[in-house]
Amino acid sequence: MPTARMMLEMTVRDVEEGLQQTQTIIVPVGILEQHGYHLPLSVDIHNAVELARRASERTGCFVAPPVHYNFSGGTLPGTINISPQVFSLMLMDILQSLVMQGFRRIILLLGHAGSESQTAARDAAHHFQRLRPTVPGLVISVVPFTELSPTIQQAMERGDYHAGFYETSLMLYLKPELVRMDLAAMDDPPVAEMMRRDPDAYAAAEKRTASVFEVPRVTQDPRIRVGVMGDFSGASAEVGEMIAGECVDGLETIIRQMEEYNCE
Repeated sequence: MPTARMMLEMTVRDVEEGLQQTQTIIVPVGILEQHGYHLPLSVDIHNAVELARRASERTGCFVAPPVHYNFSGGTLPGTINISPQVFSLMLMDILQSLVMQGFRRIILLLGHAGSESQTAARDAAHHFQRLRPTVPGLVISVVPFTELSPTIQQAMERGDYHAGFYETSLMLYLKPELVRMDLAAMDDPPVAEMMRRDPDAYAAAEKRTASVFEVPRVTQDPRIRVGVMGDFSGASAEVGEMIAGECVDGLETIIRQMEEYNCE
């Protein structure tokens, strides 16, 4: 199997020579956040990096070092939040650096699918391009990995989200040494059911006045102690391998579509 072009493992000459063959790069975007008692805080980083690595092996594209910091909204121990605005600006700076090097087809691969994070990433791609109308041949895609897999989409329709069936399956395939199923637990049934109905329900909004202009104060529901939004029962490495294959197939299609556009 061809070797992936992982920038973390490359030299200046490697990048220079690689750019003669491709100007396509995937930026894996993750986060450190709560993923229950059975999964590591780094789940979303591994999802993005490992799927990007496999797509690079197939297509020859570059893979940038992963973005570790993002906005979660969760506040359980181990979760590190940076504001969505800072996250968006950081992505714009990364895009600027990549474009200056000669990259013209850029995929922001979102391993973290939080609504605030997705909005910030799309804002970064939109405003970066809008403020640089003269950059020739630039194509940027923002790709939540969850939208690449029919199996994940089906799981979501059943109310499976964060740290549940599909993420546990992926980790059992990608990083089994980091999974601790012996510690697996879920929040109390009413809380778990609430999050299965609506993954954004983890955030409780409080208004203190009757004014329609007041911005509510949003905090994580204090009843949440574990942070699993789904049901990990039945998760397996076999399902994880299938999901990974679907995601990589989807990434390859996006890369081929982008590369049909002449960057010159």
